[in-house]
Amino acid sequence: MKVFIENEAGTNIKNLFNEETLEYLKSVEVSANYPFPYGFLLNTKSGDGDNLDCFVLTNKSLKSREIVQVEPIGMFEEIEDGEEDHKILAILAGESWEIDEKLEQTFKDFSAKVFSHLPGKKKVIGRFLGKEDAMRLVETSQR
Repeated sequence: MKVFIENEAGTNIKNLFNEETLEYLKSVEVSANYPFPYGFLLNTKSGDGDNLDCFVLTNKSLKSREIVQVEPIGMFEEIEDGEEDHKILAILAGESWEIDEKLEQTFKDFSAKVFSHLPGKKKVIGRFLGKEDAMRLVETSQR
């Protein structure tokens, strides 16, 4: 499956794109650096009405606007402002990552801080789940 990279790892700039046309809309500053390249799975629709969000677990430098082929290896549940906004965790072909407690804490810390500059913004992290659950979510989210 393919991920459109919106935000680069190591930066606190959130790029916004039209998810249908991939047209750049604007950039905003957030309160935490993205721990990994972040974007969305093409041709999906998640519980919040947007495409299904995805972090690409890699040490490679992926640039905003790149489209990369990935394989899901897990996910974590997230509710943002009362809406389902789960995140897929995926890898590039030929790479491997383990979803361990340290990685889980990285995402918990990021989620708690990323929108802390927005009064009233509420994000709740749920369970971290494996590949089967991630694949099931991707399948039910495909349009």
